[in-house]
Amino acid sequence: MSKSLLVEYMPFKPIGSVNEQMANKFGVPGGLVVQGVLQRAGAKNQNGRVYPKHILDREAKKYQKEYIDQNRALGELDHPESSVVNLNNVSHNILKMWWKGDDLMGAVQILETPSGKILKSLFDAGITLGISSRGLGSVKELYKESAVEVQEDFELICFDFVSNPSTHGAFLRPMNESVNKASKDYTKVNNIITSILCDSGKCRILP
Repeated sequence: MSKSLLVEYMPFKPIGSVNEQMANKFGVPGGLVVQGVLQRAGAKNQNGRVYPKHILDREAKKYQKEYIDQNRALGELDHPESSVVNLNNVSHNILKMWWKGDDLMGAVQILETPSGKILKSLFDAGITLGISSRGLGSVKELYKESAVEVQEDFELICFDFVSNPSTHGAFLRPMNESVNKASKDYTKVNNIITSILCDSGKCRILP
C-alpha cells in the first residue's frame, strides 16, 4: 500500500503566560505555552480515521526521542500539503507529550517568529484554534465501522496550528451557535493578521 499525507484536526486551548515555575517545569525562558489534546487513539475521528493506540504510542515515543528531546519539535501556522516542515513558517515547538486515557496530550511553546507572533496574537484575542497532526501512512477499510484504520507504516511528521477548518468539522460547538458568530470570528482573525503584517511593513493598500 502506498503512503498518503494524513491530516487530523483537534481543538487546542491556551493555559496562559509562562511564569517562573512553569518556565522551570518546561525548561523554557518564558513566553506563552498552550496545552491540549494533540491526537486521540482508538476512536473514529472527523475524517473517518481510527488510530490504533499502539501505533500512536510508538510514534509519540519516537517523536519524543528524535524531536522533543532534541528541542526541534517544530510546527507551522496553517497546514501545508507537504511532508517537510518549512522553517520560514515555523510558529511553535512541542515541549512535552503525555497520555491521558486515549488522548495524547501536549504542551507547546509559542515562538517569537513572525508566524509565532501571529499565533500568539490570535490566542491573546481569545480565538479558538485547532491543532493538526501531519503524518505519512496508509489506511485499511473498516466496513462495519464505516471508517478506515491507520496502518503500521504510519510516520508522524509534526503538529501544526490551524484556523477553524469548518469543511472538516474540526471543532465541536453548541448546536445553537449561530453562523453570524462564526463569521465574526473569521473576520476577527483576518483583522489581527492584517494588523500584524501592516505593522511589519509587509502589507500594501490596494487601489
